[in-house]
Amino acid sequence: MRLSPLRTTIAALLASAVLLAAGWLWLRPAGPLLRAAEFGLDALSPNADGVRDVTRITYRLARPARVSISFLDESGRRFRFRSDNPRPSGEHQLLFSGIVAGFTLSDEEFEGQILARVLPDGDYTWIIEAAGGNEREELTGALTVAGVDSALPEMRGFSVSPPLFTPNRDGISDRVWVNMYLTKSAHVSVHLLDDAGNQRPIAERAGDIAPNEPGLHTFEYEGGVDLGVSPPPDGVYQVVALAEDAVGQKTRVEGQLTMEHGGVPRADIVNAQVEFSDTTVVQGERLEFTLTVENYGAAPIRTSGPAPGFGYAQDENANSFGWYEESGAWRVGIDCDTCIRDYPWRWALGTRDELTRIGEHWYLMPGQRATVSGDVTITQIPARNPLYFWAGLIHEDVEVSNINNRVDPHFITIVPKD
Repeated sequence: MRLSPLRTTIAALLASAVLLAAGWLWLRPAGPLLRAAEFGLDALSPNADGVRDVTRITYRLARPARVSISFLDESGRRFRFRSDNPRPSGEHQLLFSGIVAGFTLSDEEFEGQILARVLPDGDYTWIIEAAGGNEREELTGALTVAGVDSALPEMRGFSVSPPLFTPNRDGISDRVWVNMYLTKSAHVSVHLLDDAGNQRPIAERAGDIAPNEPGLHTFEYEGGVDLGVSPPPDGVYQVVALAEDAVGQKTRVEGQLTMEHGGVPRADIVNAQVEFSDTTVVQGERLEFTLTVENYGAAPIRTSGPAPGFGYAQDENANSFGWYEESGAWRVGIDCDTCIRDYPWRWALGTRDELTRIGEHWYLMPGQRATVSGDVTITQIPARNPLYFWAGLIHEDVEVSNINNRVDPHFITIVPKD
C-alpha cells in the first residue's frame, strides 16, 4: 500500500520528534539540578593578613542554570555575592574573600556609595541557588566570619572646583581640582565620565601625602590642552572617584562638571605680514603699523587692551597705562633691536565692537579676523641705528610661538628732527 505524499511527510515529522525527545531524555541527566555545593573553609578572617582570607566555593550543575550565592546572618538579613549568573552544566569553582555587594549598616551615614563590602563578624548561613526552566533548588551550609578589617575606604569632603571648566588656556577656569580626604590606605582613581560611558583619567597632583595613603589628595585636570590635545566636547560630565582597599571593599563618590568653550587656542598674523608707515622716521614723529590677526582654532581667544589705534611714546609700555600682563590673554606686540624688554608696546586683538564678551572678558571668536593698528612716537635716537622693528602675537605667560615671533622685520632709520 502506497502512502500519499502528505501522509509520508507527517510520518517523517512524527518520527523525528520521537527521536529528538528520546535524545533529549538520554542527554539530559536525571536527578537534581544542583548536584552538590561546598565551601573549602567553614571559617574566614578577611583582613588581608594572608591567613584564611579566601575560601574556595565549589558547586556542580546537572543542567545549565542561573546561579545565585548569598549569605544570611543570624537576624535573617541577606547579603548577596552572586545574582542569577548563567552557568553551563558541570562543576564550577570560584573564590570568596568575604566581599559581597555594597550595603549600609543601621544608623550608618556614608558619603558616597558603597559598591562592595566585607561581611561583618558573625555566623552566617550560605545559600547557593540554581534556577532553570521550572526548576529551582538550593543547598546551604554554615560559615563563620571573624577578625574582619571592616573600616571602609571613605573619600570625605569630595569636591570639584571650579564646577564650570573652560579648557582653552585663556587663564580663566583652565584647570579643575578634585579634592578628597582618604580615611585609610586604598587605591584611588579619578576619571571624567560622559553620557556614553567613556572614561578619561585624571592624574593626581604630587603632594605631601603619598598616593593611596590616608590624607588629603588633589587631582588636577586641564583637558589635555597644555599638550596641544583637543579637550573633550563641551557638555556636562560626571567626575567619579573610586577607592578599593586591600580587602577588596570598594567605594565611589562623584560630582558634576560643566565644560564650555573648550579647545586648543590657535591664532596667527595673517600672511606673516606687517605694514609699517615708513622706512625712515624723524625723531618726534610716529611709527605706525597695521596687521591682521586670525583665530583659526576652535576655541575663543581672550584678549586685553589697549584697543587698536592706541599710541605710545618710545619710553612707555603697556604697564605705563595699567595694561599689565594677564596670564592667558593674547595681544599684538611691536618690538625692536634696542627695546629694553620683549614687546613693550602691546594692543588688543580688536575693538569692543569686533570682540565678543564672555563673562567679564573679551574674546576673538573662532574663524574671526581683526585688523590691529597703532603707533609709537620715536622720542630718542637709539645707539643702534638703523634698526629692525617687527611684530609678534603674544600669549601672555604662556608662549610666543615660532610662527608668531619676530614677524616681518622692517629695517627702519631714525633721523634727528632738525
